[in-house]
Amino acid sequence: MAAPSFVIDVDYEQPAAGAGAACDTRHAWARVPPEPSPGERSALKERIRRLLRERNAVMVSHFYVHPDLQDLAEETGGIVSDSLEMARFGRDHEAQTLVVSGVRFMGETAKILSPEKRVLMPDLDANCSLDLGCPVDEFSAFCDRHPDRTVVVYANTSAAVKARADWLVTSSCALDVVSALHAQGRKILWGPDRHLGDYIQRQTGADMVSWNGACIVHDEFKALELELLKKAHPAAKVLVHPESPADVIALADAVGSTSAILNAAQRLDASEFIVATDTGMLHKLRTLNPGKTFIEAPTAGNGGTCKSCAHCPWMAMNGLVELANALETGAGEIHVDPALGLRARVPIDRMLAFTAGLKNGQAPGSLVAGIGAA
Repeated sequence: MAAPSFVIDVDYEQPAAGAGAACDTRHAWARVPPEPSPGERSALKERIRRLLRERNAVMVSHFYVHPDLQDLAEETGGIVSDSLEMARFGRDHEAQTLVVSGVRFMGETAKILSPEKRVLMPDLDANCSLDLGCPVDEFSAFCDRHPDRTVVVYANTSAAVKARADWLVTSSCALDVVSALHAQGRKILWGPDRHLGDYIQRQTGADMVSWNGACIVHDEFKALELELLKKAHPAAKVLVHPESPADVIALADAVGSTSAILNAAQRLDASEFIVATDTGMLHKLRTLNPGKTFIEAPTAGNGGTCKSCAHCPWMAMNGLVELANALETGAGEIHVDPALGLRARVPIDRMLAFTAGLKNGQAPGSLVAGIGAA
């Protein structure tokens, strides 16, 4: 009989709605898999390796999931990355089954890009506060009130919301895409993360209206407590994900996606870093930088609730037992309606073509030419 999973209740205050946008996610929950013993962990990893070979499957893991799932992905020829590279890798890999360790929108994106492949997740209930807080009906109504705007949505959204968008972006390419659209005189409708949208607007000067969503993890970082931590570690550099509040971003030495944070930790001349993103990221930071010290940015303190304690409760639902069961039984298979998937793929393909073009030296303007409001 399987060991029972624990249940975490994560209540958090709903942000005040603004500009007609709403975020109706009031209650989040997650089942946390029990930690296997060392012997169980070893046996589970060997079982998963065997099943990956037998099922012609490859693992795609996000930086925020358990270190076991990050290490196992790399040990078996898969990848650990941000959502943009996860999308590319899953599309281009020859394996006929993709095992996505992360949250549900990542599995949906993999299925949209590879409809002919089987996509499995350790737990289909592993969700995202940004996704849950952006229901497609309300978001579509918001878009309908601004028909002259180009709809740009963050990857942390459902397939249905992606299907309503002109562009999809991740935190690693959002600035480039919005900058290119702004240079062509496009007005932007952004969703769903208000902090990331605000950061992009400040950086680009684009005319933007934004949905009012937030990440349950990054919304909790506290500038006052971060300032106190900086005083205690005056030589430390501060690395911040742009889903964080503006006053936290203002204290950063580097702001960017998970991949950008990894690069900054290797590039900046410092031996100590304070990191404002999900604590799952610390595993890869410490692995790649063994001589450096990484400190969690504070979520507690004045005004703190520690609703997430800097780790996504849904990311924590990914475990070795659940992964092995998905491979063994097919539980946790992602399904996306084919017609919806075709519509959702349009903005995803635009993003992938845009980022590939930038990498190849193409001018940003040429990559967004003629693509405006739907």
